[in-house]
Amino acid sequence: MKIGFLAMSGIRAHDPELLKLGLTLPGFVERSKQIAALPSLGLLQLAAVTPAGHELAYYEAAEDRSEPPALYDCDLVAISTFSAQIFEAYAIADRLRAAGVRVALGGLHVSVLPEEAAQHADYVAIGEGERVWPRIVDACQAGVPHARFGASDEPAVDIGQLPTPRYDLLQERPYNRFTVQTSRGCPWRCDFCASSVMLAQRYRKRPVACIVRDILAIRRLRPTAFIEFADDNTFVDKEWGKELCRALIPLGIKWFTETDVSVADDEELLELIARSGCRQLLIGLESPEGSALEGLELHANFKARRAERYAEAVQRIQAHGITVNGCFILGLDSHDESVFGRVLEFVEATGLYEVQITYLTAFPGAPLYARLLEQGRVLRPGRWDLCTLFDINFQPARMSVEALRAGFHELTKQLYSSDAIERRRARFFHGLREPRAADGAALAPTRPRVTA
Repeated sequence: MKIGFLAMSGIRAHDPELLKLGLTLPGFVERSKQIAALPSLGLLQLAAVTPAGHELAYYEAAEDRSEPPALYDCDLVAISTFSAQIFEAYAIADRLRAAGVRVALGGLHVSVLPEEAAQHADYVAIGEGERVWPRIVDACQAGVPHARFGASDEPAVDIGQLPTPRYDLLQERPYNRFTVQTSRGCPWRCDFCASSVMLAQRYRKRPVACIVRDILAIRRLRPTAFIEFADDNTFVDKEWGKELCRALIPLGIKWFTETDVSVADDEELLELIARSGCRQLLIGLESPEGSALEGLELHANFKARRAERYAEAVQRIQAHGITVNGCFILGLDSHDESVFGRVLEFVEATGLYEVQITYLTAFPGAPLYARLLEQGRVLRPGRWDLCTLFDINFQPARMSVEALRAGFHELTKQLYSSDAIERRRARFFHGLREPRAADGAALAPTRPRVTA
């Protein structure tokens, strides 16, 4: 069979004022371009576990949300998508199926709402896909008309045994950033987190040798590629993190990842992270004060317990030449209209190199969604296209929707203007204790990136 893998990528937003701001604020535009410029690691991994004997091709939806005509020559098309893009994915799937092409849908949204997805697909993958995807391919080849395949019906995915993703399928596409997974899942259970709904297994780390193998595969295709580790929380295990960084140092790569603020506790780890080529750590701070974080992480109240040390942690990390992208969620239940000024004050006081702001978003399947739905605070149930992080889909507890939106817009202007960006970067370099790479070259930060 000819099998196509269709990536639904790019940032989404419906707020007209925010879209208008995006045309004039360089920081916001920069973020949009970077998130849109990443290939789908999940689809490339599925391609790697596809049974032998099939012709494989990787495709991307166009900026106007249309599908490449070549998909209609496929026998089977796999589409993986987030909630914000699900209606676009359904529309493409419906057109393909009407033309006789079999369609398989999977990903976070589909795993939460498989019955909804089944109305638009021949095959539905629920949960982690590496075990179920070969069964879907076999079912299609055998002419099975409709089926659902759940990861819970299969042995747990051993991420230490996964083959190298099929980066070669990207061919000559002009990617300058490539994703590699070093770990899967996160030990923390934040009530707003969408990704935790699919990863029911414990937090898992890949063998360092496998990570190096994948990076070398990318380097063969793009010798100067920037590497983004596609993890929710890379440095949970500090000793494993040190092993990883020691293995990265000889490679001479530049890389980015997401982790939690506890990375600042280990001086040796920070030194190794800097030496191994890290240009930025994205850290979910969520709010500038601990009171707003109480109960946000459902297992150990991790974020609230760490909040009083946020400023110290940011400064310690950046002193090693590693830029921090501090992420804040606006609209938490304890937030009132004063939060916008407090975020701005925190950014200025700590010298954060970069900052990301998003709205609190109720994603289907996340504990937050269930709670807000029960409280009657989900504004438009079923409008999954509003799950963009840049549109409001719930009623805030201590301010109006209009006040949240207006404060967000004003803070966006203040944080992402050319002057604000230049001021943050100048401050970072002024206070930098310059680290050195393995070859003695100075390390300089790279541009920030948004994860949605």
